[in-house]
Amino acid sequence: MKEKHLIYLGVGVALTILFFVLSVGDSFNVYEQFYFDQAFNDQLYNLNMYSVIAAITILIAWSMAVLYYFVINSVKFDRWYHWLAMLAVTAVLVPVVCFCYIHSTLEAHNLTYMGQSLRFVLQNALFASALFIVASFAMRWWSTNCRHTPIPQ
Repeated sequence: MKEKHLIYLGVGVALTILFFVLSVGDSFNVYEQFYFDQAFNDQLYNLNMYSVIAAITILIAWSMAVLYYFVINSVKFDRWYHWLAMLAVTAVLVPVVCFCYIHSTLEAHNLTYMGQSLRFVLQNALFASALFIVASFAMRWWSTNCRHTPIPQ
């Protein structure tokens, strides 16, 4: 059974690395496939912001999963709706942090893309949610109290 759990972890890490690689690519960029505004995306690319945005998304999504499964790890907090609350926090926190990063970086270069930034970070909430789900299934097996969340084994 432990080999199966290691496979889940390996697949989770591989999917996360794949997301990072696809979010910083020149010829194919997953962010540009979901939201594209020529001037805005050119600035994100020229200022090398895609890698930072992807790193923020990955870091927060995996950190929230670690927080749920290993730090909180409580019998009183092991229901599917508790897990869903952590997913919701992730889906809100990532766009807020990414928006602050994008806005401050663009503002430092005397650029304003408020509407584009908002649309971009809202679609990034989908990536953050997906990565939280991937991280959950990758690491839940080692949790002592929350391993059955969100779906019982």
